[in-house]
Amino acid sequence: MLRVMSDQDHDSAPPAVGARPLAAFSGEPGAFAEDAVHLYFGPASTTLGVGGFREVFESVADGRAEAGLVPIENLVNGTVRENYDLLMAFPLEIRGEVVVPVHLCLAALPGERLETIERVYSHIQALGQADAFLRTRPWTLLTTYNTAGAGKSIVERGERGAAAVLSPRAAARFGLEILADGIESIPENRTRFLVVAAPGTELPAPASGATAADGAMRTTLVLGVRNEPGTLLRCLAVFAAHGLNLSSLESRPARDRPWDYVFWVDLDADATQPTTRAALDELGGVTTLVRVLGTYPQGAGG
Repeated sequence: MLRVMSDQDHDSAPPAVGARPLAAFSGEPGAFAEDAVHLYFGPASTTLGVGGFREVFESVADGRAEAGLVPIENLVNGTVRENYDLLMAFPLEIRGEVVVPVHLCLAALPGERLETIERVYSHIQALGQADAFLRTRPWTLLTTYNTAGAGKSIVERGERGAAAVLSPRAAARFGLEILADGIESIPENRTRFLVVAAPGTELPAPASGATAADGAMRTTLVLGVRNEPGTLLRCLAVFAAHGLNLSSLESRPARDRPWDYVFWVDLDADATQPTTRAALDELGGVTTLVRVLGTYPQGAGG
């Protein structure tokens, strides 16, 4: 059984008075999104934990944080479609990406055992990434807004018979005991996070090891095409003619036209290079929309 719970309470420590946090993320300290911030900007970077993905975009757009990190793709569960829509809705740029290993455990208050657990809380993405393990017992699965927040809530309520799926680091932070470790369905499980910022904002360089060693670049863009036979094929032919590789292609509903779609494209290319610029210019003749959301270094392991 899957039931949605609301958990908007968070207590991320604010930065010093007058200072603007470097990066906003969705969740509590100990969340994988906070790991993403530290992997990309370094462990000393200041952070702002907020209650959801939209709040990350809002905090960057209104200047409460210089940048925001949001998950865009997981190796097990695929894309985080809500963040595709938010990238279209806010006037922000993608400045980078970072790939975070996702190691999950089941943790509960001290004294609990697997046999005493009745309810398991976590973000819906984490529940899906541990699906094979969670199906081994008749637990009730309940979604929260964040993995670390699930553990924090159990501690605050002193809730017996409950466990959370979260990272071992978050479990330790909240004083939970690990009942089962390594419960992710795929051992190589990892999530790709995007770094977003307002145009013109200067950000620190990525931390050592955060980006691909070969300096490979990625360009993310959105295409709109007419609802006619062959329109998407003509777009793909442009990329092929210029020797550009698509690492992903995803469709999302066009919010302004019922049953029409836009296509999200990740190119293994730098939009500032002549070949890529020529392809983007040519796309203008076969599309109704071309919007480049960012050109940025590929993340290590991405």
